[in-house]
Amino acid sequence: MIRSMTGFGKASGSAGSNLITIEVKSLNSKFLELNLRLPSVYKDKDLELRNEISKGVERGKVDFIVTIEPAPGARKSAFNKEVIRQYAEDFASIKKELKLTSDDYLSIIMRLPNVLNSEKSEADLKEWKAIETLTRKALKEFNDFRLQEGKTLQKDFEMRIAAIKDFLKEIEKIEPGRIKTLKGRLTKSFEDLEESALLDKNRFEQELIYYLEKIDITEEKVRLRSHLSFFLETMKAPESNGKKLGFILQEIGREINTIGSKANDAMIQRHVVGMKDELEKLKEQSANII
Repeated sequence: MIRSMTGFGKASGSAGSNLITIEVKSLNSKFLELNLRLPSVYKDKDLELRNEISKGVERGKVDFIVTIEPAPGARKSAFNKEVIRQYAEDFASIKKELKLTSDDYLSIIMRLPNVLNSEKSEADLKEWKAIETLTRKALKEFNDFRLQEGKTLQKDFEMRIAAIKDFLKEIEKIEPGRIKTLKGRLTKSFEDLEESALLDKNRFEQELIYYLEKIDITEEKVRLRSHLSFFLETMKAPESNGKKLGFILQEIGREINTIGSKANDAMIQRHVVGMKDELEKLKEQSANII
């Protein structure tokens, strides 16, 4: 079963008074390119989380974002009230000692250290456990999305492989007439040359056999059918393998090109063009498979 490289997953939960949200999304890439955004307090967990993500993602250009914010109704004050209160008491004491008359020292307090609440500096074990649980949930939703996208791609692949097979059937219908026309043309040339004393019949027969072998596409048709069947088998295998499908498409393209080069017939060439068009669409889509 093939899986798309494009995916999206999201999971949310709470830990204490904080709301945790994890989002994971990916686009096409030959390798795993992971952009991990994690609150700085958990930077020491970066490698551990990367290993967990890489197991569930495999390939793709991935953005993995962990956001922690106060839950609704539990908004944390931007100011450290206790520190401000202490500063105010100190200023009041100084005012009394120095017998100052001004009470306008709030603007001074607000420029002093630790007045604003900053991000916490210590990791919370329970919060990290919640992040781990939500990571697994987000990755599951992400992979379910990839699997669903893969099913859509599989239907498209099956349709295009069937189209190539239909073009091949049309070529096979034309082929007997093509051979007959070519034989008639060669026979006419032979009859014309037979009247000439310059004709070497043995050499002519050798050249004729060589020419007929050069335009024969029987082997190419057999190999093309084999590659098409192999593509479908690989696509339905338990493990998604986009690189292998890409290699098979290269072989399919090689056989189609050879049929085109041997065709020597306008109608066959048209069907070859049709096969090439379907093949290009297959190649474009196969780049989006893990």
